[in-house]
Amino acid sequence: MLSLGMDIGSTTSKCVLMNGERQLLAMALVVAGIGTQGPEQAAAQLLENAQTRWEDIDVITATGYGRLRYERAQHQVSELTCHALGTSWLFPQARTVIDIGGQDVKILSLGPEGRLLNFVMNDKCAAGTGRFLDVMANILQLRIDDLGPCAMQAERAAVISSTCTVFAESEVISQLAAGVARNEVIAGICESVAAKTASLAKRLPIRADVVMSGGVARNEGVRRCLEKHLEMPILHAPQAQYTGALGAALYGLKAAG
Repeated sequence: MLSLGMDIGSTTSKCVLMNGERQLLAMALVVAGIGTQGPEQAAAQLLENAQTRWEDIDVITATGYGRLRYERAQHQVSELTCHALGTSWLFPQARTVIDIGGQDVKILSLGPEGRLLNFVMNDKCAAGTGRFLDVMANILQLRIDDLGPCAMQAERAAVISSTCTVFAESEVISQLAAGVARNEVIAGICESVAAKTASLAKRLPIRADVVMSGGVARNEGVRRCLEKHLEMPILHAPQAQYTGALGAALYGLKAAG
């Protein structure tokens, strides 16, 4: 039994391949999301990595913003369900999941075996999302992966008070023009994202263990600020960006029996 899980996000396409024993066989990621050839490119890369063919795949499950447009999939499943399942596979003891996506932020409350008990999400504004970090990285002419290390080098965090991405962009430019150190501005950006996320998370009972999923989980600056706001450690896995795809593959295995 081979199950392919595809997570088609707003900016990236991720896919994983699992066998009937729930073992992870291969992963692939392409920085191109819904409305692009990203899903097919990611799938082609995955098949090459796994040295397998489409004919060998028993079940395909899609999640993410583009899940309804992925014609190869037998199942289309919500991101909430997939992030719950994927996180539980990575951290069976997880009870709270924080997913900062490209277009929204989701906080999940889990029961045993990845059962979704409750959730809150913010999808009405780009502030506090991965898109916000992308915009700020572009202003600073940095790669998105550079933001975390730079933030950790700052002695203090500049204050980014704007709650709107457009206004925050102007605020960052003004602070740089005023001579505020770049790393301090970056630390302020990470703090801004963490503060908004923590405020959303506190609408639910926050129970340990807390796990971050998604690409922003790789940003140590955001993670450390979140830990301070929530007053508890936050776990993350090297495969954090693939959590949704993992959950989709696991769902496919269950659905296939």
